[in-house]
Amino acid sequence: MTVLTGIAFAIGVVALVGGADSLVRGAARIAARTGLSAVVIGLTVVAFGTSAPELAVSIGAAINDSSDIALGNVIGSNIANILLVLGLSAVAGGGLFVAFRIVRTDVPIMIGLSVALLVLGIDGSIGRIDGAIFVVALIAYVTWTVTSTRREASDTSDLDHDGVSDSVELADQYTAGLDEDLSGSTPLWRDLLAVLAGLVLLVVGAQMLVAAATDIAEAFGVSELVIGLTVVAIGTSLPELATSVVAAARGQRDLAVGNAIGSNLFNILAVIGIASLVSPIRVSDGALGFDLPFMLAVAVACLPMFVNGFELKRWEGGLFVAYYVAYLVWLGLDAAEHGLEPTFSVAMFGFVVPLTVITLVIVGFKGFAEYRRGDVTPSS
Repeated sequence: MTVLTGIAFAIGVVALVGGADSLVRGAARIAARTGLSAVVIGLTVVAFGTSAPELAVSIGAAINDSSDIALGNVIGSNIANILLVLGLSAVAGGGLFVAFRIVRTDVPIMIGLSVALLVLGIDGSIGRIDGAIFVVALIAYVTWTVTSTRREASDTSDLDHDGVSDSVELADQYTAGLDEDLSGSTPLWRDLLAVLAGLVLLVVGAQMLVAAATDIAEAFGVSELVIGLTVVAIGTSLPELATSVVAAARGQRDLAVGNAIGSNLFNILAVIGIASLVSPIRVSDGALGFDLPFMLAVAVACLPMFVNGFELKRWEGGLFVAYYVAYLVWLGLDAAEHGLEPTFSVAMFGFVVPLTVITLVIVGFKGFAEYRRGDVTPSS
């Protein structure tokens, strides 16, 4: 690996982040001209835009026959979105509010999609038929989300404990987050140029990142899957990380959760779906044996955490970050075939993980019992 490889990787990450930001801003303003509400734009344009780096990288990797990077990018990004993005957001925001809709609908869908990805990959690949299923599911999910949100927003009887509808509160959050971008009087040509520039940066950045990541993997003798799970995944998750941490710091603490969970849904449905339509994605034994199950376990862990008062508390966010660091350490030790890896695995999977699972079950059961008794009311 040369210095130029490192420079190319850094430029690729910057191009992806800048391209996603330009694409989201331009597309959001164009969508606003059509009369779409801020909440609809947030649930579609912004959610898809923050997943654009993953989509660009995975499509590029699939075309270049680097399936491990394509799949590892999505698995790693989904793990990072929960453990790193939500964890840091909870720490920065002093905890995160969790909307009842996310606990009731979006997290179960995320768990179901994680199971589906694992099951479909058992035969060793995610083929074009599998990709088509994901894309159809994506269209159905977006259509249902937009129509249900609009319907609930117009239903004045759908009120919560504060006398404000869930959908209106959600719309207010997106309006607060997008108001500055949507209220500008920029000419149409400038918005179109922003979208075009964003797309170009995404394509160029993805090509540079995939090529550099492949060179790094070869230079250090680690698999492309590990590179995809770590450096590529963190690089493509930067838009979600920046959006969620900033939203939490500004007090929009439920928007941060929605952004991370929504991005995970789009990663599986859109990124894996579209990339596998372009070129079937191979699923390695390593991904099937550990990484996909770990992604599923992280998704399942959200339920007891979120039900506990419908809030991800600061200490729980710190626990998420600690687990992400431990995950990266395990990947590094395993890739380097270090002698400490067996001891680390025994300590984590024989003691720390079971203890955490027991704690999560107790916390989740306690939170659900309080909700059933009426002691806890969802924030939105």
